[in-house]
Amino acid sequence: MWLILTAFAAIITTILWYVKAPEDKYKLGTLSLAFWGATIMWLIDHILAYLTEGGEFFELNQDATMLGVSVIIFALVIWLFILLISDPKNVIRSIFQKKSL
Repeated sequence: MWLILTAFAAIITTILWYVKAPEDKYKLGTLSLAFWGATIMWLIDHILAYLTEGGEFFELNQDATMLGVSVIIFALVIWLFILLISDPKNVIRSIFQKKSL
């Protein structure tokens, strides 16, 4: 299930990045690449596990769903840190400038 959720997140962020493409102000390209990297990694893992061990290709249970949700949340938190460091709207910079006056 984590493969499906991560692929879905990758598709959504890619669409959002494409809509805002000329000015990647909010670093959606970085978020999209993170989700696509995880999706490709897990797709290869699923294919190799299916070919060597057999069984189900997709795990559709609660643990797999929670893993997918936690991976998406973790990627969003990392993206948030990247966004705060780049400060595209200069909000953090203006806060520090007001305090230094």
